[in-house]
Amino acid sequence: MQPKPSGWQYRIPSFRTLLVISAILRVVLILYSEWHDAHSIVKYTDIDYRVFSDAARFILYPNLQGNIAKGPLAPPSFAVGDPYTRETYRYTPLLAVLLLPNEWLHPSFGKYLFAACDLINGALIYKILIPHILPDTKPPPDAHATLLAATHLLNPLVFTISTRGSSEAILCTLVLLTLFYALEGRQNATAVMLGISAHWKIYPIIYGVSCVSAIALQQVNRKGWGVEYLRYLLGRRALRFALLSAGTFIILGAACYAMWGYSFLYEAYLYHTDRRDHRHNFSPYFYLIYLTYPISGGTSADLSIWRQLLRSPFTSLIPQLALSLGTGLALGQRTIDLPFAWFVQTYTFVLFNRVCTSQYFIWYTLFIPLLAPRLNLSWKKWMMCGAIWIGTQALWLAEAYKLEFLGDDVFFGLWVRGLVYIAGHAWVLGVIMSGYTPGLRL
Repeated sequence: MQPKPSGWQYRIPSFRTLLVISAILRVVLILYSEWHDAHSIVKYTDIDYRVFSDAARFILYPNLQGNIAKGPLAPPSFAVGDPYTRETYRYTPLLAVLLLPNEWLHPSFGKYLFAACDLINGALIYKILIPHILPDTKPPPDAHATLLAATHLLNPLVFTISTRGSSEAILCTLVLLTLFYALEGRQNATAVMLGISAHWKIYPIIYGVSCVSAIALQQVNRKGWGVEYLRYLLGRRALRFALLSAGTFIILGAACYAMWGYSFLYEAYLYHTDRRDHRHNFSPYFYLIYLTYPISGGTSADLSIWRQLLRSPFTSLIPQLALSLGTGLALGQRTIDLPFAWFVQTYTFVLFNRVCTSQYFIWYTLFIPLLAPRLNLSWKKWMMCGAIWIGTQALWLAEAYKLEFLGDDVFFGLWVRGLVYIAGHAWVLGVIMSGYTPGLRL
């Protein structure tokens, strides 16, 4: 006979009710966005959504401004447009293809698609929590899982980003599906989904390190990082996982290259290896790039060697990859702990990324509902983490407002606050890592 739910469990709605509430909230915000954009100079809709929509329009109407797909295997029998005719479109062309209904159905179709992915993400979080994260809790775990899923579905950062037209929700769906298959022990499906996720946006490739580490340590029964571990790290199962994941990534990339050619290759991938964004963002690297940016008419060759080194993307890539890949190897010891390993990998990747905006935070906050049951932190520590995480951002934003809207020369002050942001967020990560309790199952 199961024990009766406690009082707090009675007050938590069912997960289905939570989904309905979340859906209504998003529909209302999307409808409001249409009204707001029609009546205000300052738009609710993100500029990126206009970029996505324009790219879809270029695909659908290939003769618009003479654009046409220039891939080596682009079919000559019918014309397909080039989404990269739209300047600043630097995503997979599959995103533009998904948003084609923006043209023939409704301009806000993409927003509804992103909002639907939000709901799918909430469902995946719930589905991961029940059998894998909360299996040992007293019944019923449904209320606990619903409460944790609500922290994602009702998170203002999440629903405002998707309803404003950012596509991060699709990427989160792909990542959560990858994690779901990994926890289910379906390695082939995990590898395929990891390849798809990395095609959509390159950074999920870092998760492959923790997946392969978990595969190797499972085979040595977690006896340590000796010669046996290294043998299995390069063994047949790990190699099959890597080949299947890389193969999926290459096949998708080859298909897009065959249709859209070098434009796809450069804008989706190569551009990011040489990106020098001197505009202000949370990353303190922006100030170094700003100071070493060539003057009008100048080139990189006109700069001294140390200035070229400071503004080189590879300067920031070394600590970023060392931390995100290193933590993947160190923490990806068991499949059950992959949510924690992926959280730490993503957090360090975002924290030390050359460019960082608020929407990047979604990449790692996605995992917090899956970590919370295993975090042994007092309410005081939780409050301190939240205050420092939000407070350092608010401190930076207050100075950024002076630069962006008032035109004040506060570049140095903004850089100093960027360093405070780095220190504060690093402290929060340290607290979370120290409070994590590993899962009991392999």
